[in-house]
Amino acid sequence: MDKFIITGPTALRGEISISGSKNAALPLMAAALLGETPSTLTLIPRLKDILTFSEVIRETGTAIDFMEQNNSMLIDPSTLSRNEAPYELVRRMRASFYMLGALLGRSGNARISLPGGCAWGPRPVDLHLKGFESMGVKIDLDTGYVSAALPSETLEGGEFTLNPSSVGATVNLILGAVKRTRRFVLKNAAREPDVVLLCRMLVKMGADIEGIGTGTLVIRKVDKLDGVTFSNDPDRIETGTYMIAAAMHPDSEITLTGCKPEDLGEFPGWFIKTGAELEIIGSTIRVKAPEVIRPVSVKTKIYPGFPTDLQAQWATLMTQAEGSSTVTDSVYFDRFSYVPELNRLGGKLRVKNNSVTIDGRSRLQGAAVMSTDLRASVSLVNAAMCAHGQSEILRVYHLDRGYEQLEKKLNRAGASILRVKD
Repeated sequence: MDKFIITGPTALRGEISISGSKNAALPLMAAALLGETPSTLTLIPRLKDILTFSEVIRETGTAIDFMEQNNSMLIDPSTLSRNEAPYELVRRMRASFYMLGALLGRSGNARISLPGGCAWGPRPVDLHLKGFESMGVKIDLDTGYVSAALPSETLEGGEFTLNPSSVGATVNLILGAVKRTRRFVLKNAAREPDVVLLCRMLVKMGADIEGIGTGTLVIRKVDKLDGVTFSNDPDRIETGTYMIAAAMHPDSEITLTGCKPEDLGEFPGWFIKTGAELEIIGSTIRVKAPEVIRPVSVKTKIYPGFPTDLQAQWATLMTQAEGSSTVTDSVYFDRFSYVPELNRLGGKLRVKNNSVTIDGRSRLQGAAVMSTDLRASVSLVNAAMCAHGQSEILRVYHLDRGYEQLEKKLNRAGASILRVKD
């Protein structure tokens, strides 16, 4: 098991390139199973979650060739012969549950283990199952597995409202509907860029989807989908993470390349309230840290609101602000496992219900801290780069799930991060 040894404080200067989005790539990989011919996906990041989901897909007999050197992936579903995703693979990550919709759409039946993933917060799949039942899919639960089957080749479809809106459920239901339902209306659908990108790929494959980018999707059955060549999007959460990292040290100034700024939603508006300088030119974002960070309280919301995947990083930034602030998570209520670890570094954070209050400005001091999930882990890296002395970030395998070459990118920009065996 690896750990990071980080020496700080260090300013960040130079360029950081943004990798492809993990959260967008996984639905695209699942969508490729619906094609009659192979699909080639580009800008696929070299991440643990990508490799894990590749194993899940291979378990069905599907051929996958991941060309890591150029971040492209070839998926040939013509050899798919097994409609099951076993527990020993699915337990590693919740997004494996996308196989339910993909295999239903492809073969008309599926047997999928209930998922695992990050340790924090309940993210039940009940919403997914209710949506499939509203289509007419027969669902059975048996010893930790979901067995799903279509009573006929074509379902009438009907209408389903997601309450609450959910990216995972939206993706799964789209995958299941495009080849199986005469007309399926999905209301309160997630509008995240990941969902929009999935729909665009499916339409390129031949799917009939109306309302892309809105809260209401109308899906009509097509008999055939063809494989395509399709590009993934840059990772908006990685982009926001590095923007926040740059803002934490008063001497930092970085340029982020290969971005997709329009996918950041309302985040840039919140970011400039801190006093940081922000310049966006095409796919390039330049950030200059403020001399004094202003305290800015935020509340996470579904897209395009402030992302829940950036709340831990934002709370870390607020430890260096001149004054107190709060971060409230209205998407997931139990996503504050990073707080005790930040306090070990010298932060002054207090959690109550689904909010954390941060008293700045804290003088952070190096210490040994424990990663608990993906976004909590990177918040500790950001804090350690501002802390005085040496910090150890344990269990960085969480980071490897969602940040491609994190320490290499940051080191090239001036950080001092050493990966060692723990």
